[in-house]
Amino acid sequence: MKCLFHPEAEAELEQAAIFYEEYEEGLGFDFLLEVHSAVDRIISYPNAWTLMDDEIRRCLIKRFPYGILYTESSGEIIVLAIMHMHRDPDYWKKRL
Repeated sequence: MKCLFHPEAEAELEQAAIFYEEYEEGLGFDFLLEVHSAVDRIISYPNAWTLMDDEIRRCLIKRFPYGILYTESSGEIIVLAIMHMHRDPDYWKKRL
């Protein structure tokens, strides 16, 4: 199964990785590894995570206060947001 990132989700991923790397060397890389691991789990089991809104699901990232919001469409996973868990929970809805 293919996984695509919304452009704003890609930007969120990059910004978070930079933030963590500036905070502590190597932590940004660790963040990216955890996101990659979560995406692999999503691809393997796309219906396993919590439904947030209609067909939108959230998979929490280990070690970091982030979740991946995604949907499945035509056999593809579409990542809509790499969402910090203390952010407004509905900010991503304009991306649909």
